Amino acid sequence: MTMPTSMTLMALGAALLAAAGPAGARVNDFPTTDRVLYVQECMRNHPGPHYEMVNKCGCALDKLAAEVSFDDYLTMSTAFNANSIGGERGNSIRDVEMLQDQIKRYRGLQSKVKKACFVTP
Repeated sequence: MTMPTSMTLMALGAALLAAAGPAGARVNDFPTTDRVLYVQECMRNHPGPHYEMVNKCGCALDKLAAEVSFDDYLTMSTAFNANSIGGERGNSIRDVEMLQDQIKRYRGLQSKVKKACFVTP
């Protein structure tokens, strides 16, 4: 390999790594604590062999993180969890159409990623 060719390949490799950086950063923008909490909740809701469910629930989170930013996930999951509040306080969540749209989107994403990672209901 001649010197200009190897330099060209090195430059091409560096450009590819730089281009791949932001996509990888987006997938990993979920804080570690929130990742752990998601996997623990998934495992609690879907009992099964420990190691198997750690991997399946981790897979589901990775797929979810590839679909939405952490801020969008936080908005959707907060609305989803708040939707179950009873009484007048719960009505303030249930009466807001925008929040109901977020809840529907969250349910759809959850269904999609769990199906893709074989997390059974």
